[in-house]
Amino acid sequence: MKINLLDLILNPKMLKAGQRILLSGTFYTARDAAHKRIIDMLDSGSAVPFNLKNAAIYYCGPSPAKPDAVIGACGPTTSSRMDVFTPRILKEGVKFLIGKGARSESVVNSIKENGAVYLVATGGVAALLSKTVKKADLVAFEDLRPEAIYKLEVEDMPLIVAIDSDDGNVFKL
Repeated sequence: MKINLLDLILNPKMLKAGQRILLSGTFYTARDAAHKRIIDMLDSGSAVPFNLKNAAIYYCGPSPAKPDAVIGACGPTTSSRMDVFTPRILKEGVKFLIGKGARSESVVNSIKENGAVYLVATGGVAALLSKTVKKADLVAFEDLRPEAIYKLEVEDMPLIVAIDSDDGNVFKL
């Protein structure tokens, strides 16, 4: 099923665990180092580099783009690495998380409490996933290199709804 992220913002409950979707829209990449910096910025009252409200965060550290490409390989990072930061990120308004693998019980609870959704991308197909990225712009933390935050415009990225906002969870089926 093809879905635009803007439609999901209006109705995240339309997604159910186990559903396969082709998602289009704006994602922000962020791995653990970027998450730590975002949390530190929030704690200090500093402005964060992008609007967290209704945002989609893709746990990804893309490789450099070849001269004829928008982005290099951009597969998902193991999501549990971000579990320590996720409840706070969700509390700040992020609604969509994209990565791979199971999440901790505290993250599962936080997803439900905040009406968020966790989507998984298939690992090992980073080159294929890069073909869904139509535009990539550096947003913040360039010094983190592949762990910098990038704004991605994505078209038809193949994902599976892993944890929905109604407590559906493919890792517990």
